Amino acid sequence: MLILMVYFLSTWAGAAAVHAQTNPTPDITLTCDNPQPIEVYPGATRTSIVYCTLQNPTVHSEKVDLQIQSGALISAGPASMSVGSGADVSFQVILRADLRMPEGQHQISITAQVVQADGITWPNGAPTTYKVLAVIKQFSRLRVASDTAFMQLRPKVDVMMSFDVYNDGNAMDRFNVEVVNYDELNDEGFQISLPLVSVEIESSAPAEKVRVQIRTPKNQGWTDKFFNLQFKATSEYSVRTEGIPNYMVQSMTIYIRGVYLPGFEVMGSMMMTALAAAAIVGGRKEEDIQEVSEDGTLRPLDSRIF
Repeated sequence: MLILMVYFLSTWAGAAAVHAQTNPTPDITLTCDNPQPIEVYPGATRTSIVYCTLQNPTVHSEKVDLQIQSGALISAGPASMSVGSGADVSFQVILRADLRMPEGQHQISITAQVVQADGITWPNGAPTTYKVLAVIKQFSRLRVASDTAFMQLRPKVDVMMSFDVYNDGNAMDRFNVEVVNYDELNDEGFQISLPLVSVEIESSAPAEKVRVQIRTPKNQGWTDKFFNLQFKATSEYSVRTEGIPNYMVQSMTIYIRGVYLPGFEVMGSMMMTALAAAAIVGGRKEEDIQEVSEDGTLRPLDSRIF
């Protein structure tokens, strides 16, 4: 038994000596994990955490200074840590992004440097740096507006309506547009056409104007009726990635008042033409109305024939 104890102690002492010879100077090892993507939509926490570990492979008890460089992100973490001989110590770096920060990646650099060993200042400590990527996640947000909320029109007239679509998200997005109650209006006699069915808009860019071509109903007789057109824009990114469609509907009231009679347009055109011709003839002076005489000269025409 005594022989076994002596053998064990000698083995431990030899291992400690080898360890000390292998790591004679203060040193530190730093490792970190990439943080979770940061949400920056209104109401989000806009924060993420970098988990790091310091490993001391030496026989010295060390004090380690930490420096964090986070670029456009706000960061918070310990300024220094104490790490015992052969020990591991974990710490966290908190990252915070601005509201509606543009989508993208930011490099975070965390540097560790031994400044004391066994209570004695160590001026020759070599810094070690670990870099991670903080990802700002895209979110969708939109607005739909119109300069006109009410229009009064006659039957069978063509009009172009305009709606403004804004991208209030933090990255480029495509928006699908439609008239929600197209079938209902079509049944009432409206003819509706959208020149564009989708628009791509940069984040925070000026509004993209989306036009809707409309021909009002030509139902025979008198019309005095209100209609409601519902214009809808939906974020394609929200459908593809967020799982819940992000959309907005803008309503416009259309008041149709007037009479429509088949063929009335042709009759009206003929009457206008006849009135115009009468006005031209009536406005000419008598001396301007001439005829050719037998000798070939022009002379005023006898106004009595009119």
